[in-house]
Amino acid sequence: MKQGLSLRVSQHLALTPQLQQSIRLLQLSTLEMAQEVEQMLDENPFLERGEESADREDFGVDSADAPVVAGEQIEEAAQAPVDALSPSGERPSAAESSDSGADEVESRLDGASAVEESWEGDGTVEVSPDDSEWGGDAPARNSAGSDDDETATAADLARVPVSLQEHLLEQARCLRVSDEDAAALHFLIESLNDDGYLEESLNGLAHACWHLTQGRREGVEPPFEEVEAIEQRLGVALQWLQQMEPTGVGARDLGECLRLQILELRNTPAARAALAICEQSLELIAKRDVKRLCAATGHDDETVRAALALIARLEPKPGRRFVDVERNVVVPDVIVVRAGRGFKVTLNPDVMPRLRVHDVYANALRGRGRDGGGEGGQAAMQQRLQEARWFIKNIQQRFDTILRVSSAIVERQRNFFMHGELAMRPLVLREIADELGLHESTISRVTTAKYMATPFGTYELKYFFGSSLGTETGGNASSTAVRALLKQFIAAEEPSKPLSDNQLSDLLKEQGIECARRTVAKYREALRIAPANLRKAL
Repeated sequence: MKQGLSLRVSQHLALTPQLQQSIRLLQLSTLEMAQEVEQMLDENPFLERGEESADREDFGVDSADAPVVAGEQIEEAAQAPVDALSPSGERPSAAESSDSGADEVESRLDGASAVEESWEGDGTVEVSPDDSEWGGDAPARNSAGSDDDETATAADLARVPVSLQEHLLEQARCLRVSDEDAAALHFLIESLNDDGYLEESLNGLAHACWHLTQGRREGVEPPFEEVEAIEQRLGVALQWLQQMEPTGVGARDLGECLRLQILELRNTPAARAALAICEQSLELIAKRDVKRLCAATGHDDETVRAALALIARLEPKPGRRFVDVERNVVVPDVIVVRAGRGFKVTLNPDVMPRLRVHDVYANALRGRGRDGGGEGGQAAMQQRLQEARWFIKNIQQRFDTILRVSSAIVERQRNFFMHGELAMRPLVLREIADELGLHESTISRVTTAKYMATPFGTYELKYFFGSSLGTETGGNASSTAVRALLKQFIAAEEPSKPLSDNQLSDLLKEQGIECARRTVAKYREALRIAPANLRKAL
């Protein structure tokens, strides 16, 4: 084997830390982005929130490199407050303030000092207007209070929802029971899930209660007699709990929840049949198998149907109305509104963090560099300053990319914003990627967990992408439009004669859309619509 030397020229992409951060920020949701900002604010002293709103035009790309007049710099430094806190947290003397003001003027006139490249960046450390504040379009959240703000706050406090546990504890305070029974009832109430069910057995709760009261570790086995006594007391408390409002709370399973609600109704043949049906397998109730239910309960066909209709009116989740719906509200990243004959796409200012580099710390670090501070600490501080600047730029790039992609989607799906989901056209990620000159994976990251508020509701950006189905005219129909058409067909069907998947496929063919029965079944399941036999009214 002969050895030799050779030269070869090749290109490769190096993922620098700032590029990795940019990619990671791009795929974060709004909630994750807010958590990332809070974490960075806690870790990086050079990063702070912008308190005052400013126009983006004053700090835009065009004016980023605009020089500042020396006279304005001197005047600004002269008007700086003398009693400002120093970076160490102490108030400087008048002489120190004068010297620091002169140093600051000299620093601004001389320009930013040269710093070695850090954090794998480009080494740029000049303070540009973009560094001082970004996101001027977003109003400050903590603005000065006014009468309107106070009124709105009072109204918000009045609308604070009451939790299921609070509602039950309020009822428990009206009961005349011993302290031990009250404690057991309180323990059961706190053990309920959001739906109002008691998922754990009384024996398991008794073990947990013993360990809680005795302060023992889980590995210690409690005495049988003590656990049995606690279980009996919890059983008595459970009877009190199951008599509270809402009816059905404290049930161990769906069958018991339905039975508790039926017992509150008037004693009728349908109610008695419903109690017998709840003792059977819930699968028979879900399938509405009237024949097998008649054989199992001994009731006639008409009574069983009336009992099933009664069960259908019951509440399977008693705690549903106490769930705080606001915590599940989706905050849109982009807002689309009508503007004349077109549509205006804007970023939601409520989700845009307003960050800037801390001027005092940045100037102090620059002055320390001229005074010849410690090399190790100086390099570390310069790295943290560079991280803060790159974080602000990456956030700005994230929102700019989201806005570009959203604008392209609105332009492609213009018919949807005018006529609704029936007018949705086929769209794939590659079309938007080619139009914007981005990679397809970038479009995928942008459209994941990002939401758009439209005149028809709030949708995830992924919603506007869909495969195409062929039509008789040779065109293409979007799968989203086909699903919307299926919803219309099923909503207009007769409850006594629901449409099967084959019939739905035939109706689509009448509309000129080629869609097989298996595809119809897949779309129906995606819409969470039951099959025809379960949609049939009794």
